[in-house]
This record gives sequence, C-alpha cells and structure tokens, in this order.
Amino acid sequence: MTGLLLVGSVAHITGLLQHGLRPYAWAPGRLNLYWTSLAPLDTLAALRLLREKRAGVDLACAVMATDLVANWYAVHGIQHSHFTEQPGLQRLTAFAVLVLGTAPFVRGHLTK
Repeated sequence: MTGLLLVGSVAHITGLLQHGLRPYAWAPGRLNLYWTSLAPLDTLAALRLLREKRAGVDLACAVMATDLVANWYAVHGIQHSHFTEQPGLQRLTAFAVLVLGTAPFVRGHLTK
C-alpha cells in the first residue's frame, strides 16, 4: 500500500512540475486543485504508514475514496467515457478497493 501511494505521489509531483497547478487543461479548476493537492497528501499518507500509524490508514482511505469519486466524475461526467476504456481508472479502482477493503484489518495492528 505504501509503495503504491508513493507511486501516486511521484505522478502528482511530476504533473505539478511539468504542467503547474493545472496539469489537466480539460478539467475544471477544482479538479486540478484536488489532483495537485494529492502530491503532499499521498506522500503524507505513505510516510504515516511507514511509521505504522493508524492515521496513515485513515488518510489513505480518505484520499482513495475522494480520488476515486473525482476520477469517476472526470471520466463519466466530463469526458463522457467508460470504465472499460480507461485503464488508469481501472487501476485506481482496484487500488481503492484494496485500500478500503484491507484498512479495517490493517488498522487494528497499528499504533495510534
């Protein structure tokens, strides 16, 4: 889980460095702002998980749930595309299911 959060962090940092605060010209400002905010949020969640803290699991769950909603909205509401045509959304959905599905079990083994 930590490694994949760091992959996401690197992707968002790269987008920020290459394209600034609006890495996706087709997306509304609020989505760009959200996706840009994932650079520090993904990093923070990964670092908290490395320290074996419940806050890392909680933050990872919040990030994944909101990221999934934002991406589904972008794909269906803005791009008028479909899940089957979006491998990025497929990967994000699989990771969100992993994070949200395992969180209750993992959280119980971590420190406050």
